[in-house]
Amino acid sequence: MNFSRTSKSRGAGSPDVTGFYDDDTGSVQYIVSDPKTKKAALIDVVLGFSPESASINTDNVDAIIQYAESEGLEIVWILDTHPHADHLMASSMLKDRLKKPNGIGERITEIADLWRDYYNMPNAFDPNADFDHLFGDGDTFELGDLPVRVMLSPGHTLGSITYVVGDDAAFVHDTFMQPDVGTARADFPGGTAAELYDSLQDILNLPDDTRLFVGHDYGTDDRQEPAWESTVGEQRRQNAHIGGGVSKEVYVERREARDKTLALPDRMLHVLQMNLRAGRLPAPETGTKRYLKIPLNQF
Repeated sequence: MNFSRTSKSRGAGSPDVTGFYDDDTGSVQYIVSDPKTKKAALIDVVLGFSPESASINTDNVDAIIQYAESEGLEIVWILDTHPHADHLMASSMLKDRLKKPNGIGERITEIADLWRDYYNMPNAFDPNADFDHLFGDGDTFELGDLPVRVMLSPGHTLGSITYVVGDDAAFVHDTFMQPDVGTARADFPGGTAAELYDSLQDILNLPDDTRLFVGHDYGTDDRQEPAWESTVGEQRRQNAHIGGGVSKEVYVERREARDKTLALPDRMLHVLQMNLRAGRLPAPETGTKRYLKIPLNQF
């Protein structure tokens, strides 16, 4: 059930946002654009990956680029919010294909330090080489005439960032889920529920009518169709985990108890060794054959 949905600009200072749903991973990929200049950024685009056959496809990449062309958009940024554990990032492929800069949060260098040990690959991963921009908390840049501000949002990972575009759109990745679901997990290496709570509060300090675009949705028993847009006000009032002013102590206890019941994503050990390279595949070893290294009994 791959499909897209557009949230139109509300006027001056407000971007157009189209979300593209990836059914295999429950991920939402975004193209955000300035309606005036038609400049656009891609956020968290998924490169198809099958863990069963270790095969890759470009279906999402092709569809999103085709959409941009059909709408007359010029893609000027390739962005990710963090090195994802549940899907293969398309950043490197998009950079090569579009010849545009890519970016991610600067603390990916600390995440790489953790995973070099897990993979026993001491010389692997150089984010400074694979990403053109490593954004810090408070950094700003332009998307056409729209300002973009970066917020450090750790918890799910220690280096997750949020992009606040224009006056009323924030791409909040794996922090909030939809209000009827709650919040994201915080049990991956480097993540903590306490930091996630603080990040959620920072996002809730944005204006009430700010549109929040989440990184994942899987539907619910009562809501079959995936959704990915809410507002700060809706999350503050209705979020299943933190709405109504839940205390940090209560939230951390609930989040940690929930996380203990969750299995690891089936792609995590495959894709992280590529995602820490912006989704770049391992170099061929024999002819055109490429290989992954999977740690056994590590988790």
